[in-house]
Amino acid sequence: MPPRSERAHDLPARLGHRFRDAALLRAALTHSSAGEANNERLEFLGDAVLALLIGESLYERFPGANEGQLSRLRASLVKRETLARLARGLVLGPHLVLGEGEKRSGGAERDSNLANALEAVIGAIYLDGGIEACRAEVLPWFAGTLANLVRNGLRKDPKTELQERLQSRHLPIPIYDVTDIAGPPHRRVFTVSCASAALGVPVSGQGSSRRRAEQAAAQAALVLLTGGAAAGKIPED
Repeated sequence: MPPRSERAHDLPARLGHRFRDAALLRAALTHSSAGEANNERLEFLGDAVLALLIGESLYERFPGANEGQLSRLRASLVKRETLARLARGLVLGPHLVLGEGEKRSGGAERDSNLANALEAVIGAIYLDGGIEACRAEVLPWFAGTLANLVRNGLRKDPKTELQERLQSRHLPIPIYDVTDIAGPPHRRVFTVSCASAALGVPVSGQGSSRRRAEQAAAQAALVLLTGGAAAGKIPED
């Protein structure tokens, strides 16, 4: 593996943006545990820029979608798990500037730190190059996920489909409970149960976050309700 200093020169190439102001990138990668000068303000800005870019892209790709459908699609693209996966693909983790305690506890691989840093990097690119640089350089990071959305169209996620099926039968909405959390802080595995009068017995699902575990449990419930027929689809991160 190349030394850290050599890998650092590779990061702008992976991001697709050569910073005129290198201090912006350093700030975007600095976690709050490292001091008062950190990436939280850039994260705030990047979150807003990302919402605009993704909203604009979905508006163009899904001309027949209504506001609720577009909001659901955007939420699946900007959620923590998706952003953390993209940050890992860009190898942001080794470049995060962390306090000693955060570093020892595996903070460089924690989903929240990676997702926040990615948003901060987006904010930094916006300040350094403007919105057009973000369209040209940030949107390609989401190309695979956007293509997957286009392939899957506007299919509902399992939780939404399960709730609508139960409501159409005038049955109570399902109740989700976390029954177990295992693994180290940066590699959690959540187990969630899904209970409903329509199911008879609770079913469960697992995932790398509570949200994904709930979706897996809802999918198991749909399979039970439909007698084994494929129903619903867990949205990919």
